[in-house]
Amino acid sequence: MSMLLSVRGLHAGYGPVEVLHGVDLEVHEGQVAVILGANGAGKTTTMRAVSGMIARRGEIEFDGTNITKSPPEAIVRLGIAQVPQGRGTFTDITVEDNMRAGAYVRHDHHAVATDIALWYETFPRLSDRRSQKAGTLSGGEQQMLAIARALMSRPRLLLCDEPSLGLAPIITKELFQIIKRLNEQQGLTVLLVEQNANLALEIAHHVCLLETGQIVASGSPEVIADDDAVRRAYLGT
Repeated sequence: MSMLLSVRGLHAGYGPVEVLHGVDLEVHEGQVAVILGANGAGKTTTMRAVSGMIARRGEIEFDGTNITKSPPEAIVRLGIAQVPQGRGTFTDITVEDNMRAGAYVRHDHHAVATDIALWYETFPRLSDRRSQKAGTLSGGEQQMLAIARALMSRPRLLLCDEPSLGLAPIITKELFQIIKRLNEQQGLTVLLVEQNANLALEIAHHVCLLETGQIVASGSPEVIADDDAVRRAYLGT
């Protein structure tokens, strides 16, 4: 299995405050890789650094291309899309216009229409609400829309930042099952950061544990879940 994303010695933060202190991680093609960590560990900062939204130093390679200094739009064009924390939908435009906005880097207009139909099939609730403004959707529907919009760029790597945030457990479980199906049926590679460790471990192939801006453990979900400290801190056992 080939490596799709390689991060080495990643440092990033906000102004004079450094949040990440030399993060190393790898994501292999076709995998769901999960970053677990408490609030303030640096999970969202890691995602923003990979997607080019904040200044960073170190080395980030995507499919062999160094993207450490690339701007966000160039990173999207290479095949990385992010579902940000808090969903980030355009609340004043319709569901369908949000979907079309996700395809802004594409010029194959006929294929865009085909993809919209595909994601409506994957997320039937969005199809029912295609003419509604995104701001009128429930939290779970907005998260579905955020994922569908990101997928409209046809990414090879999907970054999902805390998809369970603020959602009811039943909706969270449904979203995780959708992510699992996208990985299994379409081969989509996913880097997921999450606090709901139990659900994340169910769909993960590889897990990294982030604490105070550094990766302190990594391995298969079985190995990570077998760690006593991890079970106490994240699994409630």
